[in-house]
Amino acid sequence: MSSRNIAANCRKVVCIGRNYADHIKELNNVRPKKPFYFLKPPSSILQPGQGPVLQPKGVNLHYEVELALVMGKVVRDLREDDQRGAIDAVDAYAVGIDMTARNMQDEAKKKGLPWTTAKGFDTFLPLSNYIPKSTIPDPHDVELWLTVNGEARQRDSTALMLFRIPRILSEISRVMALEPGDLVLTGTPKGVGSVGLGDVMRAGVRVEGREVDEGGIEVGVDEKGGLFAFEET
Repeated sequence: MSSRNIAANCRKVVCIGRNYADHIKELNNVRPKKPFYFLKPPSSILQPGQGPVLQPKGVNLHYEVELALVMGKVVRDLREDDQRGAIDAVDAYAVGIDMTARNMQDEAKKKGLPWTTAKGFDTFLPLSNYIPKSTIPDPHDVELWLTVNGEARQRDSTALMLFRIPRILSEISRVMALEPGDLVLTGTPKGVGSVGLGDVMRAGVRVEGREVDEGGIEVGVDEKGGLFAFEET
């Protein structure tokens, strides 16, 4: 399956927030007692070679590298201790960059408003190609990394997740069914920061120190045209 198949088959993108302790600290957030999540629209997916991330006018644009789960089965009311059921429900993996309009998200948090706009712009989810499930024997033991203009920004192990995949899928599936083709982003490690026009992001995943070729992302940043310009809500 190519990245184009991932985008074509995706009906929703569910994103886990605050799943790495050091990332919580760097943004001065409160550590959650259980997994919480938000949605990105499938229209935010940016496939390899499809073009740059587009920075809207007035937006402080941040990157967040994440391991993505490509769901292969319908999941409802999964028990949090059903590790086999959780992993069996995953069809494949991908690397994603959850692009965020940070100033818009900060305003939304202060005012108790949804994050949808801050997370949902077109091109705000660059994805790698499909990573076969057999390539990642243990998704809780891989290294995610991201660079900006060749400078290392993020590099950490998924072993640092506060909530592992069975708990994540259990929490989501109690509320909404996960369906084949849906994406679940499992959270970002520390090191998030801003990018601007002309910057180039590269990201990927390593298994036992070996780079996974299918997991590579290289994407630039350009200016978004159109009518949008950030204004305070």
